[in-house]
Amino acid sequence: MGIVENAAPEEPSYNAADGPSKSRRKADAHALQALGAELVALNRSQLAQIDLPETLREAVEAAQRITAHGGRRRQLQYIGKLMRNVDAAPIRAKIEGWKSVSVEETARLHLIERWRDRLIDDAEALQDFAAEYPRADLQQLRALIRNVSRERAQNQPPKSYRAIFQRLRDIISP
Repeated sequence: MGIVENAAPEEPSYNAADGPSKSRRKADAHALQALGAELVALNRSQLAQIDLPETLREAVEAAQRITAHGGRRRQLQYIGKLMRNVDAAPIRAKIEGWKSVSVEETARLHLIERWRDRLIDDAEALQDFAAEYPRADLQQLRALIRNVSRERAQNQPPKSYRAIFQRLRDIISP
């Protein structure tokens, strides 16, 4: 009799034809469900801008009306199931586009706020602002800055403070 070697059991071999693993499919399903939840969070006008199949649109609108936690969770799972039959890339791209616009707009508003505070606190900041934004109406900005000082001294509402922000927002365009 021959000597039998203790061979390790063979690991099952997976080929590309078998498709993704169960954990990969589950992760994909969760990602689609999360994307569906983002759809539910959109407002009516944003939702109208996305090309969705009618059944998915109806499911999203139904989820927006559901307030019970359990019912909403089940509806989100249903939306995730419907999302498996839809190309999610354009939907994801549209939502990401809205998010990036929001980040850019927030940065712009912060820039405007910094300029407003600098113009009010620093007398020489107006010259710096004029150099950077030559189309600015400096006379109007000077008047608003003086009005801010007067309003603060008299404990009045910050009308001119808000007006400076409006003017700067018009000047510092995207």
